[in-house]
Amino acid sequence: MSRIDRREFLKRGGALLAASSLPLSLVDVAFGKTSEQNFTFAYISDSHLTHLKGREFVRNWDRGLIRAIAEANLMDPRPDFIFYGGDIAQLGKPEEIDHGLELLGALRGDVHYVMGEHDYYLDLGEHWRKRLGPDHYSFDHKGVHFVVLNSIKTFNDWTHNRWPSGAERMHQMARLDNPQGSPFMVGEQQRAWLKDDLDKISKDTPLVVMSHSPLQKIYKGWNFWTEDAEQVQALLKPFKKVNVLYGHVHQIQTNQIGNISFNAAMATAWPWPYPATYKQQASYLPKLTVNMNRADPFFERDATGWQFINLHTGRVDVNYLLPGNQNRVVAWDDRAGHPADTQFQDTANRIPPQTHY
Repeated sequence: MSRIDRREFLKRGGALLAASSLPLSLVDVAFGKTSEQNFTFAYISDSHLTHLKGREFVRNWDRGLIRAIAEANLMDPRPDFIFYGGDIAQLGKPEEIDHGLELLGALRGDVHYVMGEHDYYLDLGEHWRKRLGPDHYSFDHKGVHFVVLNSIKTFNDWTHNRWPSGAERMHQMARLDNPQGSPFMVGEQQRAWLKDDLDKISKDTPLVVMSHSPLQKIYKGWNFWTEDAEQVQALLKPFKKVNVLYGHVHQIQTNQIGNISFNAAMATAWPWPYPATYKQQASYLPKLTVNMNRADPFFERDATGWQFINLHTGRVDVNYLLPGNQNRVVAWDDRAGHPADTQFQDTANRIPPQTHY
């Protein structure tokens, strides 16, 4: 794959966005330990396809995913592969997962999948695993070690003993602000697997960890939260360069904890507001995050977009291209020692969250 510089990449991305809203991410991995060749992968997440009856599904959510697939197939240079970040389905129905996989089958390239809670809690992931295989795994690509985690499990009592049916359990977990919900976690068994997997890898090897929920604690009321986040982070701490990419939150989030960079992707379905707009519990939105400027919250494609992540130095520079909105760059700041929004990190430079209706 030929290498293109950031200016050329953004020029191409901007041309695509001029024609459409692009609810996917493109990740440029440029620091492979054993390879000087850069590579990219696309990242689509959170489609929430909703079955109505027969072959009928909620059209808006279908169209968001279809558009992302079409744009991914037009990418030049071609990404090496595509990640889907979880929540194909809304209520975990086999019809929803099958419909999503039928649509995603149009992608030109290999696809790696992450499980989301909306794919899981109806049948505890049985149909998803039947179609796609294990919900946690790892692989190596051009000197980078990729780890995929199922981060949306929870306590056994809540999962197995509290609800009269899988459908009721799914409805409870599907609610954003449900006080009867339960916090997500990776879990002891999967953490043991992760430790064994990472013990085989040189500490100089760059890691990219894909999860659905953030592997940090942001807002428990909406499950922007992973209960055992600190234990997972401890397993990642010995490595020099670690990048965690996650979906679930449907919004721009940026954080740096020690050696670990965190970046969230937007959804193809809809954006969520930030937790500060709805406080039932304490919120710990990373202070480095500069909130999205949502030009029109009543326009269903607003606050979707895509991001180009430059990892050339092992630090994360995220270039967000936001249709109908102002593009953003969150780049590593050597002087500050953390990622910073290149234009809006200084509060004096920020613009109102709503600019037109």
